[in-house]
Amino acid sequence: MRVIILGATSAIAEATARLYAKEGADLLLVARREDRLLAIRDDLLIRGAAKAEVAVRDLADPHGIEADFARFVAQIGGVDHIILAYGILGDQGPAERDPAQAEEILRINFNSAAAWTLAAAGALEKLGRGSLVVIGSVAGDRGRRANFIYGAAKAGLATLVEGLAHRFAGQGPRVVVVKPGPTITPMTESFNRKGALWATPEQVAAVVRRAADRGGPVLYAPWHWRFIMLIIRHLPTFIFNRMNI
Repeated sequence: MRVIILGATSAIAEATARLYAKEGADLLLVARREDRLLAIRDDLLIRGAAKAEVAVRDLADPHGIEADFARFVAQIGGVDHIILAYGILGDQGPAERDPAQAEEILRINFNSAAAWTLAAAGALEKLGRGSLVVIGSVAGDRGRRANFIYGAAKAGLATLVEGLAHRFAGQGPRVVVVKPGPTITPMTESFNRKGALWATPEQVAAVVRRAADRGGPVLYAPWHWRFIMLIIRHLPTFIFNRMNI
């Protein structure tokens, strides 16, 4: 099993990589912080990974994405699974008033992620097999005042992934978007993270790992968010507008 993880220093990506390491997979970890990549690599080797290599890359940089992805595939000697797990939450309030901040949220969470998704899907199409799992968010299921810029980016990314899954239907490659609910990661450390609805990175990672083998094209993490978001999406507007969510 050869696995490329884009955004490998995120908490969910690291938890997912540990699951693959237990299976003895070959891993290529891609992110922009070399020190964190090396620390994660060493940990994964201890946990059983047959191979763990790193590639330092600012994934938000749009230049040379297709060529760099081909280089990643060559570095690890092929690819079976690809996990895309990076993004930023941003600050909704300032971003509403500052187009530059809004553009950064959209550029990183949609534009660059979409470009990597298309490059990865193209590689799988050439191989005629393999899986691509993209980590989205329940925030993209309905626009809410608290995070609609971030949510808009995640909604667009989910639509892209669903379209690719439809395109590959009945063929070898498979593409899945995993939509976590609120998760206890460094991205959410400024939130009040109490309550039963908060998930751990390990809980989400279990869904991501399963998604690479079966299910989809849309999976929620944990599973109960499918039903929560089904309700939220279908709330009448006059009720939804009274909710502070």
